Amino acid sequence: MIFLALIPTNSMPIEVYTVYEVKNSAFTPRLGGVQVYYEVYIDNLFLVNFVMNLLCLELTNLTYHRLASRRRVVAGAAFGAVCYLIPFLLSGPAGFRMVCGLACSAGGMLWITFRPHSPGAFVCACRRLFLGTFLLGGGILFLIRLMPGLRRFVVCASGILGIGILLFLEVSYLVEKSGKSGRLYPVELLGKGSSVGVKALLDTGNGLVEPISGEPVCILERGAFDKLWRDGGPEGFRVIPYHSIGKSNGILSGYRIPEMRIEIDGMIRKRRNVYVGVSEEQISGGGNYAMILNPRVLKEE
Repeated sequence: MIFLALIPTNSMPIEVYTVYEVKNSAFTPRLGGVQVYYEVYIDNLFLVNFVMNLLCLELTNLTYHRLASRRRVVAGAAFGAVCYLIPFLLSGPAGFRMVCGLACSAGGMLWITFRPHSPGAFVCACRRLFLGTFLLGGGILFLIRLMPGLRRFVVCASGILGIGILLFLEVSYLVEKSGKSGRLYPVELLGKGSSVGVKALLDTGNGLVEPISGEPVCILERGAFDKLWRDGGPEGFRVIPYHSIGKSNGILSGYRIPEMRIEIDGMIRKRRNVYVGVSEEQISGGGNYAMILNPRVLKEE
């Protein structure tokens, strides 16, 4: 979808061939009285839009702690690239074709990649996707204006993709560096016939793992755990060794929670059979949260 800002905006498809021959509209300036034509190769058009969609979706995914799997990101990018061909294949007013292509592209990409569960979550994802598109597309245009010599490199697919990938690496580094450690997230824990909701702190320094399987372990206060399991706890007790500041070594009682639902800015991350270490002490001094999340549980299984 970012390619919309990179091709000449005054050219709209009128005639379509195996190699797309795009005839100018009345708004296209004439050169010496000769009407100008553009040849748009469908493979280059698809490739550029697919890769740029992939970069934009990956940036959006970073803001959700990589909520979506790579497979879903790739599928969403491919769908968006196909939808971008709609203006070239439909007949009718140019503006209508462009709106249809953009709506199908953006909406389909977000649905396939993130599957938002509510209109509010969809709108939030749209804002993030368009922000990523603006950063990459605007960054390319800014570089062209700042260094006019780059103009000759962005007239081909390889030039657009090369600059786009470099900008993506820079922006994604800044996003990951800023991180979101210290944020609180609503979490719902589900047992057998019972559930409990808590506030959880995301701690990127929490590297606790179950020693046999190596799976990530979250920390839960005893009070919240007892509300979920009133009969003493589920089966599958584990010993979770840990090391913390002020206490060189310690042991936590570990259990597997059947299901955990984490709300991340309107999106729901569901994880099943997650290990929690039960803390006998209050985790938060002010009682603001009752759980510490391991960052690995936010990623796609």
